Amino acid sequence: MKIELHSEREFDIIAIGRACIDLNAVEYNRPMEETMTFKKYVGGSPANIVIGMSKLGLKAGFIGKLADDQHGRFIEQYMRGVGVDTTQLVVDREGHKTGLAFTEIKSPEECSILMYRDEVADLYLNPSEVNEAYIKQAKILLVSGTALAKSLSREAVFKAIYLAKKNNVKVIFELDYRGYTWVSPDETSAYYTLVAEQADVVIGTREEFNVMENRTDGSNEDTISHLFKHSPELIVIKHGVEGSYAYTKSGEVFKGYAYLTEVLKTFGAGDSYASAFLYALISNKDIETALKYGSASAAIVVSKHSSSEAMPTVEEIEHLIAEHSKEIVANQ
Repeated sequence: MKIELHSEREFDIIAIGRACIDLNAVEYNRPMEETMTFKKYVGGSPANIVIGMSKLGLKAGFIGKLADDQHGRFIEQYMRGVGVDTTQLVVDREGHKTGLAFTEIKSPEECSILMYRDEVADLYLNPSEVNEAYIKQAKILLVSGTALAKSLSREAVFKAIYLAKKNNVKVIFELDYRGYTWVSPDETSAYYTLVAEQADVVIGTREEFNVMENRTDGSNEDTISHLFKHSPELIVIKHGVEGSYAYTKSGEVFKGYAYLTEVLKTFGAGDSYASAFLYALISNKDIETALKYGSASAAIVVSKHSSSEAMPTVEEIEHLIAEHSKEIVANQ
């Protein structure tokens, strides 16, 4: 199975939602209380994904709201510099600030993120600032869960989804669950389910699907049984080091294996996975190959310090896949 995309569109993908600042600990293997030095990067799941896809050679755009401050200008300049179209990045004029994420790298297995998300500019994207003429130029619209946490951003996302479906633009929902901006599990579940049922492709971890279903022990079978009664054609459920599974509405199941690498930190894996997986789909590769691209990209990014800046090239991804294939042959 391959996802049928509208070929005559200017943009391969347009994302909507969160663009913020990541401040990653430069000093490894120590708690944040003892960390004195951080390095600044662009962050936010949908921003990272389109940055990754732009670096892979695709034409990407972004709809969002930035603070009228130094951080907002840094984000716009960086994204434009790597080839992302930023003409739909609106500047907030009401004093809201840029979201900040401080990361802690205690060990490769023990990483955490300290978020500042109160009253941030990206959550104030107004539905009136979502442009139909822009969305209809895309093959794919990517939405992520954090943009659903508050109004006005929530309504802006629902408008974007409506316009995408109206104009034959495929909707990809990357669950991107971050608990700190949500009021309750019931609220999260309601809005996640509403979007997932309208999406063409849904991507997330098993834990994120559990959040959507408001349960602790969900199964892949129950998830796909429900969602395939609605719009989704393809559902990707990630299980960390155990790999990932892709399910198609027609009943096919594909298993993707995680690639072993020297892990520096765990964050950034999901965004890099999504960017390379979607790149492969847009490039007309089959789902099995797309899973390999996603896994390889994630392995590369968790071995490096940043998320956005570490997004790999096609050559790096294909090199890792080739090396992995050699190891399998050698061990047979």
